Amino acid sequence: MNPYYLARPLLFRLDPEKAHDLALGMLTRFPTIMPKMQGGQPVELLGLTFPNRLGLAAGLDKNGVAISAFDRSGLGFIEIGTVTPRPQPGNDRPRLYRLPEHQAVINRMGFNNDGIDALIERVIVTPRPRAILGINLGKNKNTPNEQALDDYLIGIQKAWAHADYLAINISSPNTAGLRDLQHGAALRTLLTGIKSEQQRLAASTQKHVPIVVKIAPDLDDDALNDLLDTIAACGIDGIIATNTTLDKSAVASHPHGSEQGGLSGAPLTAHATAILTKIRTRLPNIPLIAAGGVMNAADMQAKLDAGADLVQIYTGLIYHGPQLIRDCLRQLG
Repeated sequence: MNPYYLARPLLFRLDPEKAHDLALGMLTRFPTIMPKMQGGQPVELLGLTFPNRLGLAAGLDKNGVAISAFDRSGLGFIEIGTVTPRPQPGNDRPRLYRLPEHQAVINRMGFNNDGIDALIERVIVTPRPRAILGINLGKNKNTPNEQALDDYLIGIQKAWAHADYLAINISSPNTAGLRDLQHGAALRTLLTGIKSEQQRLAASTQKHVPIVVKIAPDLDDDALNDLLDTIAACGIDGIIATNTTLDKSAVASHPHGSEQGGLSGAPLTAHATAILTKIRTRLPNIPLIAAGGVMNAADMQAKLDAGADLVQIYTGLIYHGPQLIRDCLRQLG
């Protein structure tokens, strides 16, 4: 039996955000409570050697407090953040809802985080993980979209020396207007500026840090293709697909089914996997990281079969705990 299932009823009696903070606090103070696991084969991607194809999605450890615990778990990569240039409290509470009947979560957290300076300080004092370390970057809520590039450049500059890769989050539904950066001239301006800064820093530091963009699942085919073409034209190194969805039709019957925010978990699985297929068809060679609805090893395998190079988990951990990591690593061999 999965030992996490013994603790889950107690955690699920707590407010979801309190339960999250409690679990993360325990992992921060006592990283050795995380079972030590291993599995999978190394894979070369983005100019990096990932110990295996399984990773932690951004959002679980926004402030980089539990890197050592997640490193013990055997994950091949750990993505911390989303982090913004300045600390911000995020949206009003309550802002996180479990939908256990659907193995789903709705969140409208709003990039609550301690800011990039605090995160980098933690990374510096944390023992270097075996896993690849990614830092997911966002813009502050009060930064207008016209100045969004400035926020992302601050994040890139401050994280450059400390991250193995950087992720640009322009797809959270919980910062007003953020998803508008996925389209048209705003997207091209943003990605062109990011690529230019990447090249400048690589030349001045003699270190290349790959940059990937995290996209939404709620784009129609034309918008998705335009986004993919711009990503390719701007020379962005890879894609994370996908973030949470605003489509809550699958959970409409649940008391929390109409809450504002992004839906993650099992209802997103098939749709996020279908988007991987579309991306791989359009851009056959781009490094592709899957996220969205990985609730078991079969879901992970389906993402790989659809063309993903790497796979991230988050909501599945809420429902299944570290056993999900063990099962996925076993599947990877």
